[in-house]
Amino acid sequence: MKPRHLAIAIWSIILMAAPLFAFQPPPPGQSEFVPIKELPPSEQLPAAPLLVIAYAFFLALMIFYVWTVWRRLNRVEREIHTLEQRTTRSSR
Repeated sequence: MKPRHLAIAIWSIILMAAPLFAFQPPPPGQSEFVPIKELPPSEQLPAAPLLVIAYAFFLALMIFYVWTVWRRLNRVEREIHTLEQRTTRSSR
C-alpha cells in the first residue's frame, strides 16, 4: 500500500470516528429535559440582547460590503472613462 493511500485510510477512519467522541453524557444532576420556566433566574439567558447584537453585526457587515462594492464600481467606472478618452484620442 502506498503511503498516500495509507494516510487517506487513516484520516477516513479518524473522521468517521469523530462523531462517536462528540456524544457526551448529560451533566450530573440533569437526567431529563427541564423547561425554561422551571429554571432559576440565574440560569436563564434573555434572547433579546443577543438578537439585537446579531442583527447589528449583520447590518454593519452588509454596510461594509456595500461600501466596498461601491468603491470598486467607482474605480471601474473611472477606468472605463479613461479608456474611452484614450480610444477617442487615438482614433482621430
